[in-house]
Amino acid sequence: MYRYPVAEPEIGEEELSNVIEAVRGGWISSKGRFIEEFERAFANYIGVKYGVATSSGTTALHLALVALGIGPGDEVIVPDLTFAATINAVLYTGAKPVIVDIHPDYWCMDPDKIEEAVNPRTKAIIPVHLYGHPCDMDPIVEIASRYNLYIIEDAAEAHGAEYKGRKVGSFGHISCFSFYGNKIITTGEGGMVLTNDGELAERIRILRDHGMNPKKRYWHEVVGFNYRMTNTQAAIGLAQLSKIDKFIEKKRKIARIYAEELSSVAGITLHPEMSWAKCVFWLYSILIDPNKARIKRDELIEKLEKEGIETRKFFYPLHEMPLYKNYAIFAYPISSEISRHGLNLPSGVKLSEDDVRFIAHEVREIILRS
Repeated sequence: MYRYPVAEPEIGEEELSNVIEAVRGGWISSKGRFIEEFERAFANYIGVKYGVATSSGTTALHLALVALGIGPGDEVIVPDLTFAATINAVLYTGAKPVIVDIHPDYWCMDPDKIEEAVNPRTKAIIPVHLYGHPCDMDPIVEIASRYNLYIIEDAAEAHGAEYKGRKVGSFGHISCFSFYGNKIITTGEGGMVLTNDGELAERIRILRDHGMNPKKRYWHEVVGFNYRMTNTQAAIGLAQLSKIDKFIEKKRKIARIYAEELSSVAGITLHPEMSWAKCVFWLYSILIDPNKARIKRDELIEKLEKEGIETRKFFYPLHEMPLYKNYAIFAYPISSEISRHGLNLPSGVKLSEDDVRFIAHEVREIILRS
């Protein structure tokens, strides 16, 4: 039986050619032309001055927080519905994460909930552009400005997404991206920190490379990390970046087909796209109302799996995991409801139009037969 994965990268001859160049030249570690080229090109694509390539999106977040001086005694506001890396990066620093609920219409951090969480210990906000949909950045920027808070955008799932015509990752003091194998563009593992602050970018570069003084080799003035990207990874990333607009248009086409095929099915809420947003639909995500659809989400997952269709549940709300309960000081009705009913459908750019229509047909038929 043919299987339809949730996400699958498209790797072609351009990536292979760059990797061969890196390997034949011997530049396979954290030195080589592809790293700086990838940093410059990706920063330029997002519309930010400086890029610092990292070993993952998680290490990008950690570097961002450390570079901003966030640590014990500080608080950082994070959304309840996100991958655990967002909150873990805060915990790495010794700071306290404070979890807030999400907006019911577009599933990202609710700006109205942020202000409730601000106190004299608050130092930063990490808005997460979830599943490729932007956060509502204007009120977040306004709150951050009013309380003198840092914004660290977690754009791991939202390469190329736009808020009011401007790419996400260009609003914060720092933004962080992931290039894991299932992301819109990939380096296998890898990430990027972006900023418009040259001094901050230099601090991040030093922290990324063991805290070593760049002008005095083996001289360490701060405790740093080994969070570097390899030249081989950057070689893949640079080739992927040349295709990003094509990938995004394919993602949006997949979303249009799913919406067309599933819009009339009772009990399905389609992946949102607000009027102020350009969503890149990293994963096309729907909600299943068991009362209207007459089937529970997990039952639908099992039946789709039998047809060779891989799906994923939404992330668990952070506040529901015992590990993070101490950082949940509010109520979280929206994230609880959306997480319980959320389902990610296959969304890889290698899917054909017929593939997407087949998957949508199976979803529709399973629900109609229930």
